[in-house]
Amino acid sequence: MIRLVAILLALTCAAPAFSQGLTNPAALNQQAPATYRVRFDTSKGPFVVEVHRDWAPIGADRFYNLVKNGFYNNARFFRVISGFMVQFGISGDPRLSAVWRNAHIQDDPVRQSNKRGFITFATAGPNTRTTQVFINFGDNARLDSHGFAPFGQVVSGMNVVDSLFSGYGEGAPEGQGPEQGRIQSEGNAYLVKDFAKLDYIKTATIEK
Repeated sequence: MIRLVAILLALTCAAPAFSQGLTNPAALNQQAPATYRVRFDTSKGPFVVEVHRDWAPIGADRFYNLVKNGFYNNARFFRVISGFMVQFGISGDPRLSAVWRNAHIQDDPVRQSNKRGFITFATAGPNTRTTQVFINFGDNARLDSHGFAPFGQVVSGMNVVDSLFSGYGEGAPEGQGPEQGRIQSEGNAYLVKDFAKLDYIKTATIEK
């Protein structure tokens, strides 16, 4: 029994397969369609995001290329703050995190508000968007003036988003949740071991 558990843990922590294109961020520069939908199949069920390129074209293009090449597959919803937002977008594979960590894109003007169900790139300051995004649980219009530009919204399955595990709260060191630096350097091995209840994305795909 112990050996079986060890095997299952190893399989869960294993680095996910990824498109070779993901190793070269500069090459993933395809322009997204004017509108497109992304289906997220998660550990809690599916939800769909509709992206509008005219809301935030630079962000919409980056998101399109990441999804199309499988970047979000097997990624954890690592920061889930009830009433505020759910954040994801650090790869489960540290090799990809190293490649994308400084693959910044320029900011978009804020044309939509951070309302419930709207999805937005996280930032660490001006022109620092990379791969992390968040979905607003409530009306977070206060974020608009800080340059957080929504590029899409959840059009089905918001109940799934609402149900994502939030028991760990804010990330370390402010809270008891995962430390982003360790997610970057250790990937899913760290999260599965120490934060096993986190929900995750099985696959994220562009809907045809």
